[in-house]
This record gives sequence, structure tokens and C-alpha cells, in this order.
Amino acid sequence: MSQQIAHIALLVNDYDKTIKFYKEKLNFVIIEDTALSENKRWVLIAPKNNADEIGKGCCLLLAAASNDEQRSRIGNQTGGRVFLFLYTDNFQKDFMDMQEKGIKFIRQPVKEKWGTVAVFEDLYGNLWDLIERV
Repeated sequence: MSQQIAHIALLVNDYDKTIKFYKEKLNFVIIEDTALSENKRWVLIAPKNNADEIGKGCCLLLAAASNDEQRSRIGNQTGGRVFLFLYTDNFQKDFMDMQEKGIKFIRQPVKEKWGTVAVFEDLYGNLWDLIERV
């Protein structure tokens, strides 16, 4: 039997605002956007290169917070630790592009034995590593 992680739920305040951020700032694409009810949607997003490999890579499932407890976790789902990891094959290009688009980097690039990494925030303050492996 083969298993893989398919989706990671990301608590958000607003579907459309979040989609816009990920599309315009991080060049993600919408994999699926289906209305489930008046206030709930099934929204999957992923980096562009994952779009051709649906079912082979992990996607973010945007989950609108539905109560005060969930809303209190938006932007801090991991207690202040880096939450998500975005791999790239061209760190310098992506880093510069993200800076030009207003992405806030809270840790500047560092070269490690295993590659280059910098930490940035998404629109809610969740921390991400941008990584290019050696």
C-alpha cells in the first residue's frame, strides 16, 4: 500500500483574499474551488509546478475559520514555528520576485551545507521556509 499526504488545511479569514495573495504573490494556482454551502468552499491551491501532477504533490486546503477558537489560530497554527516549506530550483530568482511583490522576509537568506533558506510570512503571518537544496 502506498500513502502520501494530500492536503494541509490552512485556516483563513477570507477565501478570495487568500486566493489573491497566493496567486499574485507566490504564483500558486487554483486546483479546485467548489462551493459546499453558502459559507464553505473546497479550495485547493498549489505551486504552479504541482498543478500538472495532481495527486502527486501536497496542496493547501484553504479552510475558512468558523468559530472563535479557529479564528484565534489564523496565522499561528504552529505556535510561532515555521509551518510550511516551499522548495525552489532557483532561490535567487524566487527570492527577488517575492521581495518585489511585497513578501515580508523575517530571516534573510542563509547558505547551509544542504542548501539556501530564508523565512517569510504569508498574509496572515504564518511562517514559511523558502528553500533551494544543493
